[in-house]
Amino acid sequence: MTRFLDLPALDRIDTLAQELALLQDRGKRRIAILGSRHVPAVSIHLVELVARSLAQEGHNLITSGSQGVNAAVIRGVLSVDPARLTVLLPQSLERQSSDSRELMERVLHLVEKPEHDELPLPMASSLCNQEIIGRCDQLICYAFHDSETLLSSCRTAEDMNKVVSLMFFD
Repeated sequence: MTRFLDLPALDRIDTLAQELALLQDRGKRRIAILGSRHVPAVSIHLVELVARSLAQEGHNLITSGSQGVNAAVIRGVLSVDPARLTVLLPQSLERQSSDSRELMERVLHLVEKPEHDELPLPMASSLCNQEIIGRCDQLICYAFHDSETLLSSCRTAEDMNKVVSLMFFD
């Protein structure tokens, strides 16, 4: 009896090889973690744990400054080593919520974008995410299926040949 093995497409083989090499690489990486502002409390604790673990392994983390996933990343990394964290804000610090501003006081590497203050927040966030992706080796994204800005950021990262891990809350 003859059996045929369905081989994955060549572009998928390259992606798999890249992901396997990254998993086996013991070197330190620049990992971006982005995600939704509106997240279940249990998920927030999971994100903090992941960020803390990655920082403990010696990786540098990059995120934005909004509430939800990004704030959880910030808290997780700050609890381990503030020097391992870079936060890029989509607009100036003054445009952030009071909770975010309070958290940012502890961030050593903070990048503000006051030139984006006049832009609508979704557009400023998209530009911020693009810059974050440009600075990372890998993107971890926590989103909902209707999180257009985040899903677009994941597609951008994939187009830039970044390793992308996308996890959905719904």
